Amino acid sequence: MKYFLISLTLLLFGCASFPKKNNLESISGHTPTIINPYFSDLAMDYIYKAKINFADKSFGGIFVIKKMGPEHHRVVFTTEMGNKLFDFSFFKNEFRINFIPSEMNKKILINLLRQDLFVLINENPKILNQYRKMGDSIFIETKLKNNTYFYLTADERLYKILKTKGNKEKSSYIFAEIENDHAKEIKIRHKNIKLTIDLKAI
Repeated sequence: MKYFLISLTLLLFGCASFPKKNNLESISGHTPTIINPYFSDLAMDYIYKAKINFADKSFGGIFVIKKMGPEHHRVVFTTEMGNKLFDFSFFKNEFRINFIPSEMNKKILINLLRQDLFVLINENPKILNQYRKMGDSIFIETKLKNNTYFYLTADERLYKILKTKGNKEKSSYIFAEIENDHAKEIKIRHKNIKLTIDLKAI
């Protein structure tokens, strides 16, 4: 009987939703219009020194994100000598590869980059719920392309995005050194996938 109760407890815990597993308290109140402002300025070129590690390969260089118009961004990654490593365009829900070399032209890598970059540039994901955790953090549950993400804010400033599946964290997007709606340092990490992206503003 004891083992049955322990197994049942573990099963129920394992099936719990992400908010329940992390002791998040549902709240209601003001819903922000833009919850991710970091690539929203049409007048600005967002330029970073970047390092992308995928499996056993490492790519370094200059990473540029430019907002071209409403729901329209272009993302270009070059070596420090100016040779393109990739050039992508995002317009609403459309994704276009303008350029990618053969060494990076791997379906799994392209899909991961597409997903990660879309998370970075999307300003207004569909908001489902809001939660609070002990302290000042607000968790905003959202939906992007049928995936669930939690946007973590403190003092109405976004500092982390978590992609989840069920009750588990699948990837994280961390924003630091934030100044005037400009995140000068961004780190992307995946669970169980050998992909890391580090961006530092220059």
